[in-house]
This record gives sequence, C-alpha cells and structure tokens, in this order.
Amino acid sequence: MKIPTMEFWEAGIAAGIAAGVAAGGFAYASRWPASQIFGRALTAPRNPRNETAQIALTFDDGPHPRSTPLLLETLARHKVHATFFLLGKYAAAQRPLVTQIHQAGHLIGNHTWSHPQLAFANSERTRQELSRTNAELEQIVGAPVRFFRPPFGSRRPATLRIARELGLTPVLWNAMTADWDATLPAQISPHLAKSVLSNQSRGYASNIVLHDGSHRTLGADRSASVAAAGQLIEQFSATHKFVTLDAWARNP
Repeated sequence: MKIPTMEFWEAGIAAGIAAGVAAGGFAYASRWPASQIFGRALTAPRNPRNETAQIALTFDDGPHPRSTPLLLETLARHKVHATFFLLGKYAAAQRPLVTQIHQAGHLIGNHTWSHPQLAFANSERTRQELSRTNAELEQIVGAPVRFFRPPFGSRRPATLRIARELGLTPVLWNAMTADWDATLPAQISPHLAKSVLSNQSRGYASNIVLHDGSHRTLGADRSASVAAAGQLIEQFSATHKFVTLDAWARNP
C-alpha cells in the first residue's frame, strides 16, 4: 500500500480550503443584503443633501388576517405609508385585505408565491413564483407591481435577471432584526432604531424590514412587530421622513 506523501495531504488541505472559501463566497453573495455580487438591488440611497433623513418601513410575509388590519390602523393613525411585500398564496386567499392595503395608499410588492429559497431554485421555478404572484396582485389591485423582495434575501444571478425581465426591481434592506421570534416590541424597536441611527451617521436612508405575517402559517402572532412599527414611527417622525420604496426607485 502506497503511503500518501506530504504533497498529497497539502493538496487536499488546499482543495478543502478553496471549497470552503467558495462556499462562504456564495453564501455572502446570495444572502447578505449589502452584496451586489450577483446583481444590483435596491437597498437604501444616500439621504438627500440638506434634507430630512428618510426611512422606508417595509413588511414581509403578509397579508395576515389579524396583524395586517392592526398595522393598517397604526399607519393610518400616524399618517405614514409603507411598502408591503405580499405572498401570492396569502393574497389569493385574502383579496379584500390586499385591496384595503392598496386603497390606503401603501405600496404593494411581490414576495413570491410560496416563499422558496430562490438561490437554489431553477429558472423555471423562479419565473413561475414571480409571474404567478404578479398576476394575482395586479388582478386584485388593478395596478402594476414593480418591486420584488426575495425571501430570506436568497438569490442568484438568474433570480435578479428574471425579476428585471418581469419588470420588477429587486429590493433588499439595511435594517432588520429577528422580529419573527420576538414576543415584545422592546425586543425589536431598540435594535432597529440603532440601525437607523447608524445608517444616518454614514449618510444613508434606512430600509427597515418587519413582518406582519409568517410564511409558515397564517396563525403566527405578529403583534410585537405591529407595536414596534408604531414605536419607531413615534421615535423618528419628528426627525425623519417616512417614504415608500418608489421614492427611491431611481436611486438604488
């Protein structure tokens, strides 16, 4: 039996390191919101010079039969408009609620039909998820849907290419915390407020992600996220301007 040489082991170690680096690079490019390696996506622009700093409140995984109406009441009370990235399967089951979101003046975006990991979905599946959701949402609201957020931020080059072919602007974020695991707004709003101030110190607007629904079930409790949204509005309404993502569409 031939004993492997030191060169053999070194080559194997080098190959393992290279594979690890490649895997890490893919994870960064496909999941990290700041990464533009796989293509450009709208995150948040620089704040306009000599103007009020901006915040976009965005909500994923709805519509939710209980949390979304409560959120709409909160936003109406504060006269703030937000962006809702809706799941097609939930929108199809709750058409009047989608109409309510739209008629309240909020922006509606595409969050796929079933919330898959698009970094590992083939092109046919990706196109189906996006086009089916767009068709459903546009039929309900009678207006074009122009923004798309990939679930988990998960993407590959084909994901963003297909989105743009369908007329969709891919959207990520620069302020998020694990609100889906929170039971109290105090577990959410301080972390997001810190991100807003950090973004502002670097000269950037803030694109905040919260969740008014859950891709796993319609029964999820999102009351903490709704309350946190109200707290953030109260904290920043005197110093920041709340916008929907179409205000930034030309300046990603």
